Amino acid sequence: MITFQDLMEKKVSAVQRRKQARRMAKLAKSPTFQKKKQRALIKFRTADKIDTAARKKTIASFRKRFYPQYSEMSLQQRAIVDQKLLQKYGKKIDKVSKKMAMRLKKDEAGRVAAAKAALRDKL
Repeated sequence: MITFQDLMEKKVSAVQRRKQARRMAKLAKSPTFQKKKQRALIKFRTADKIDTAARKKTIASFRKRFYPQYSEMSLQQRAIVDQKLLQKYGKKIDKVSKKMAMRLKKDEAGRVAAAKAALRDKL
């Protein structure tokens, strides 16, 4: 059985990524997709999704700390930087992301409550 973690860690080429980006940009405008996003916001995330979000936030913070010009780099440079980060700080990233996941799990109820309140205010 394929897990959420397996899907998130799937590697795709730059061409495939661009193609997905175009498709998702078009899809994101549709009312059905907007509704789907709203429904997802008011539900509690699974442990896998929280762990993935925590890992992404942790890697982003490491990038910001060690490579402040990351956003101005070319795609190839970014790939090299990501490899270096994971090679040099991989264990530290895992450790920090576990703590971040615990923090996100604790804050999940507040996030859902705020999303529900915002939805109520909108209607």
